[in-house]
Amino acid sequence: MAAALGGRLPGPGQRIGLLGGSFNPAHAGHREISTAALRRLNLDAVWWLVSPQNPLKAKAGTAPLPRRLAAAETAAHHPRIVVSALEATLGTTFTVDTITALVRRFPRVRFVWLMGADNLIQIPHWRRWPDIFAAVAVAVFDRPTYALRALAAPAARRFARQRIAEGTAGSLAEREPPAWVFIRHRLNAQSSTRIRASKQNPAIPSGKRRGGVKSSRTKE
Repeated sequence: MAAALGGRLPGPGQRIGLLGGSFNPAHAGHREISTAALRRLNLDAVWWLVSPQNPLKAKAGTAPLPRRLAAAETAAHHPRIVVSALEATLGTTFTVDTITALVRRFPRVRFVWLMGADNLIQIPHWRRWPDIFAAVAVAVFDRPTYALRALAAPAARRFARQRIAEGTAGSLAEREPPAWVFIRHRLNAQSSTRIRASKQNPAIPSGKRRGGVKSSRTKE
C-alpha cells in the first residue's frame, strides 16, 4: 500500500480526495478539478486512482497501465496530488469496492469521492452506487452542459436532503455520510476522449477539439 502511494501514507484525521478513472490520458482538466478540490474542500491531498481497466470501456482503447501512470505523473505536477495504482494493489475493479477497502484500511482518514457532473447522471449504473454515498462524502464538480441535468438526475433527487450548500464545502470532509456538494468552478475544455481522437486524427482543427472535463470515470 505504501509503495502504491509513493511512501506517503495518510495520517489520522487527514482529508483525502479520491479521483478515480482510466486517465487515458490524464490532462489539465483532471489537475484543475484536483486543485479546486484541495482549495474548496480544505483537503490535505488528492489521490488519483488510475484504474487498471474500466469495466465499461474496451481494453483495446486503453493504454497500458504503466504508460497511463507515467502520463498522469506528468499531468499532475503538484506536491499534494498523488498518482497511484491503488486499485491494482487492492485488486478492486468497482468504485464501491475500492472505497470500502480504503475506508477499512484507513478508518481515521476522512475521504471525499470527487467526480464530474456527468457521472452524477450516470452513477445509478454503477455497482451498489448508494453505498458510495453511505461510505464517504461526495463532491460533484460542474462540467460544461451537464449541471442542470445532473442536479435533476435520480442520484441528486435521492440524496437531495443530504446536499450541503456550496458555501460550506470546506466542511464536507468532516460531515458524516451521506453528504455531498455541487461545486461550480472555471471549466476546462479538455477531455481524454477528445485528446485520443485528435491524436488519431491530427487533421482535426484545434478549435474543434472541445469538450468537458472527463472526470473520475464512466463505469459500473
